[in-house]
Amino acid sequence: MISYFNIIAQILIFSAVALLTLTAMREVERLLDQRRRLGGQGADGRLPATQLMAKRETENKFFAWVQASTSISDKNERQKLRQSLTLAGYDSPNAVIWYVIFRFSLAILLPGIYVVLQLQAAKPATGIASVLWPLGLCAIGLFMPSRILESLASSRQTQLEIEFPDALDLMVVCVEAGLSLDAAFVRVGQEIGESHPEISEEFDRVSEQLRAGRARPDALRSMADRTGVNAIRSFVALLIQTEMLGSGVAQTLRTYSSELRQTRFIRAEEKAMRIPVLMTIPLVACILPVIVTALLLPAMIDVTRTLMPALTGGHGG
Repeated sequence: MISYFNIIAQILIFSAVALLTLTAMREVERLLDQRRRLGGQGADGRLPATQLMAKRETENKFFAWVQASTSISDKNERQKLRQSLTLAGYDSPNAVIWYVIFRFSLAILLPGIYVVLQLQAAKPATGIASVLWPLGLCAIGLFMPSRILESLASSRQTQLEIEFPDALDLMVVCVEAGLSLDAAFVRVGQEIGESHPEISEEFDRVSEQLRAGRARPDALRSMADRTGVNAIRSFVALLIQTEMLGSGVAQTLRTYSSELRQTRFIRAEEKAMRIPVLMTIPLVACILPVIVTALLLPAMIDVTRTLMPALTGGHGG
């Protein structure tokens, strides 16, 4: 028992040290990247917009080796994984590499913990079980992160779908009050930061990109790609088309806000109409057998009381 607890303590200590090491590496990488970016400032002390919006490539040798030695060495696979991480809310330049490191570490750590526990167990597993369990844990370590990533992306998109209509209503108020579209993004992002954190963060990023000198259509399309929400994609397409045609932004936002509110009402009606169908399952499985039993039980008792004497008397004769 003591050795078992020692093994658990060693595993926890190793995990804590590994986590601290990864955190320290990430912080050092951030500081180095910040210093590298500050080194390219102009004479006025500001970063050029092109440099601020440029894609950053990793300069860490270990990260470069991981990128070159795994499946993310292919540009298409790397871009696909980056898009999945972005939808889940992880859009750091090295998020893809950290994901691969976490995935393979988990695939090695889970079978390693199992093997260590089996070595300390009184009756370790033998035969085919001693091979299947490590292989199964390794498969779990390889495939579970992708399932978790999909779940996080789906949860974030659902949250954005819930938060976006309220943010759009507030943006309509700001634009109709006289603010420009860029100022409306800033104001709405500040006002809903606590109640609607996800959409507030997206609006803040759009504001930062606009201040950095990025074109508004590009910043809006970037927000649509990061979120993957159909309502936001339609909103972005509407703003870009309105700017191209020179139409009034306030009336356009007012119309789209009304349509979006009606769409939410229709979805609520659809969910309400599915309730009777969903209630059929517990009704048939739980309530109906109880009702049938309650109705037939008296008749069954009467039949039993009537037939039992006759059967007993016939048998005795």
